[in-house]
Amino acid sequence: MNTPQVKAVIFDMDGLLLDTEGVYTEVTQLISDRYGGRAFDWHFKQNTIGLGAYDLASYIVRSLELPISPETFLELRTPLMNERFPQAAAMPGAEALVRHLSAKGVPIAVGTSSSRHYFELKISRHREWFGLFDAIVTADDPQVGAAKPAPDIFLVAAQRLGIDPADCLVFEDSPFGITAAKAAGMYAVAVPDPAMPEEKFRHADRRLASLEAFEADQWGLPAQ
Repeated sequence: MNTPQVKAVIFDMDGLLLDTEGVYTEVTQLISDRYGGRAFDWHFKQNTIGLGAYDLASYIVRSLELPISPETFLELRTPLMNERFPQAAAMPGAEALVRHLSAKGVPIAVGTSSSRHYFELKISRHREWFGLFDAIVTADDPQVGAAKPAPDIFLVAAQRLGIDPADCLVFEDSPFGITAAKAAGMYAVAVPDPAMPEEKFRHADRRLASLEAFEADQWGLPAQ
């Protein structure tokens, strides 16, 4: 691939900037145990990463055979996640890359399937460097019509950065997020859980083990 000349970078958050996926797993298992459901193991987990809240809840209720509605599942998990999200740690390389791009004047945004409420909880320990982002787009943003894998979140982010989607690079850890980025006409780099099968990311432009492995100059961005 010729060296792209990327002008802006958009980051997913869960499992990409912040290590929150463990919280989702723990809370889902707690609820499943309460209702005699199945184990929320990797067989199911891999199909939920990157989904919007209602789609995720529908899949979990169906797959774990829970005798509750998706709406009830979401209500039950709210207090459990409110308690746990403020302890979220940064993923390797995340803060350093965000600081680098910001210092070099590269427009940066977050495009997340989280609601604004959960976004604020998750960044509790990281407000200083999250303050460097030029735009934050959450799933419940008034301008977002549909959650990932629809491209809406990323298209709104590009619009707010004032950058053409074709000049944007997206970092994602989920196949749904990569699908959303490509549907938006953007470059997409996958930084998934190492247990994720290779074939789920064939539509990504590149796959990295972590953000620490990103070489900015290969995308026309200032080298670190």
